Amino acid sequence: MRSPGPRRVLLIDDMSALRTALTVELQRCGNLKPTGCTSNITEVRDRLLQAHPDVIALDVDVRRTHPFVLLTKLRSHYPVPVIICAHQNPDSIAQAFRALERGACDLVRKPTSMRHAAIAQYARELAAKIHAVTTAAPPAPHPPAALHQIASARAAGIDPARYLIVLGASTGGTQAITTLMERVPMDMPPIAIVQHMPPGFTRSFANRLNSLSAMRVSEAVDGDIIGPGNAVVARGDTHLEVRFSPATGYRATYTHTTPRNRHCPSVDVLFESAIPNATNTVVILLTGMGGDGARGMLNLRHAGALTVAQDQHSCVVYGMPKEAVKLGAVMHSAPPHEIPLWIIRQLAHRSSRPRHASAPQT
Repeated sequence: MRSPGPRRVLLIDDMSALRTALTVELQRCGNLKPTGCTSNITEVRDRLLQAHPDVIALDVDVRRTHPFVLLTKLRSHYPVPVIICAHQNPDSIAQAFRALERGACDLVRKPTSMRHAAIAQYARELAAKIHAVTTAAPPAPHPPAALHQIASARAAGIDPARYLIVLGASTGGTQAITTLMERVPMDMPPIAIVQHMPPGFTRSFANRLNSLSAMRVSEAVDGDIIGPGNAVVARGDTHLEVRFSPATGYRATYTHTTPRNRHCPSVDVLFESAIPNATNTVVILLTGMGGDGARGMLNLRHAGALTVAQDQHSCVVYGMPKEAVKLGAVMHSAPPHEIPLWIIRQLAHRSSRPRHASAPQT
């Protein structure tokens, strides 16, 4: 249980000037008590003993100690949430996703300059993630990868070209989405994904999912048709919608860049784009802070969609799913590894019924 008072934050970054500037800006964000150090293991250990941080912000570009060595030691000996800080370049992005695979819970993009406005924005984004992960209970461990594998959607009597799956996630979502995507069959209905993530990181995330999933996963391209066995991840700077026509099926479309629920892309924007074809849509809402996606999920359920949310026990942050549950938008809650099998069963049941029939309830 976290002790009362300000969240204690340890900033591990080898750049002294950035640590100092970030410390000042985090203090201005309210209810935070930051302290910093380099990645030298001895210095890190001393700071841990002195500060007893509630959360650690780790720069993946540190040089004094390899970041994964440091992350492993932190996770095994001082198990508090670790947020990764990364520059928007290929090497840093690759390091960030490897860190997420090793137990870090979220990432934030580092500023490209030392200008005050850039540092202040960096601090605000980091502060929001700190507050989210320090108010959440630790998620349940993920099950072995071999559990709940599904051989084929078509074998279950499903026409995958008929259906669309829309998925939204935020804090903790990279691992939750990975767990889910590792368990889908190669002929799963098309999936459109919004993961709250900085621009430049979404393509690497899509590539990582593509290497782990039976489906083909890519960053969404405006105008692309999304067919069975294909999943797309929204680019990290523009709202993604999916539109349907009988002639072409489902098509990914980028629209505008005005934030919705403080996010761009927004889960609600994606979800609401599926309302015209709601009776053939499955809606998934995973871990994340705030309420993005909850209202869109409710509207889709009212229109006849199947809706499923990540359960509280497995969430890094039970924010977005909780809001959807409170609204009555959720038909079923489950950990990510169980969601694909639930979807297959529900779609098989729906496919066996007349097309005008209402959705099954659970």
